[in-house]
Amino acid sequence: MRTLLTGGTGFIGSAVLDVLVAAGHDVVAAVRSDAAAADVTARGAAAVHLDLFDPDAVESALADVDAAIHAAAADQGAADLDRAVVDGVLRAFAERGRFVLTSGIWVHGSGDDLVEGDPLDPVDLVAWRVALEERVRASSVDARIIRPGVVYGRGRGLVPMLLDGPRTDDGFVPLIGDGRQRWSLVHVDDLARLYLAVLEHTGPIPRVIAVDGAPTSVRAIAERIGGRMVAPESADATRARLGDAFAGALLLDQAATGAFARSLGWEPEHRSVLDELDAVRSAA
Repeated sequence: MRTLLTGGTGFIGSAVLDVLVAAGHDVVAAVRSDAAAADVTARGAAAVHLDLFDPDAVESALADVDAAIHAAAADQGAADLDRAVVDGVLRAFAERGRFVLTSGIWVHGSGDDLVEGDPLDPVDLVAWRVALEERVRASSVDARIIRPGVVYGRGRGLVPMLLDGPRTDDGFVPLIGDGRQRWSLVHVDDLARLYLAVLEHTGPIPRVIAVDGAPTSVRAIAERIGGRMVAPESADATRARLGDAFAGALLLDQAATGAFARSLGWEPEHRSVLDELDAVRSAA
């Protein structure tokens, strides 16, 4: 398929671009700069300069493609960006095309066995995504929604925030809260392969939770990084340090197996973030 990809130089989107090109897709990557255009072109995609905050421009860019994957994320105005892209996609693909939208597991809130059909309980940081998902699903577009867990790998994501973050005066790694909450994670390279599987799947896929099936406590992650030198803190202290909205997401206790994703034939190659940290430490 000829596929428009947003976020092709970002954390998730760059991995998706590489997987799509390797699978033989004709990828058109939306970019904002000449440097980004040179990057995606060198990796096998065609570049199109595109303002993703402009629904009319998005609609026009989709005129000659078969599918779109929205993996871009904005540091500021994330909700406005996603709404604009969705506006353009729903206009362009009202009677054709396939659309893969990136959401996230934080729309589920806390839970022990999170699955796709659960009632949603989003934290404030991502509450706007629920209405956007509902709008896409209510449309005539062949839309597939991916809800990644906490994404790690390639030295990016939230895990390096613990690895490279501040230490206490005694050299301890500050935990997020008491560290007992579990994160459900996924390696970015595995996630990219799931985007490909979802894009190519012939049947309907309303939504997919993307996780490796090994929920891991924040304390276990921090201990892999700092040994036993970890410092729990109160939830209020975490909110004061990171801000209410961001802390509210990181304090969620979420466990998911990703069973539906596996039913699509996808299997993560990276089974645990702890194994990844062990490998990084051994290499160092």
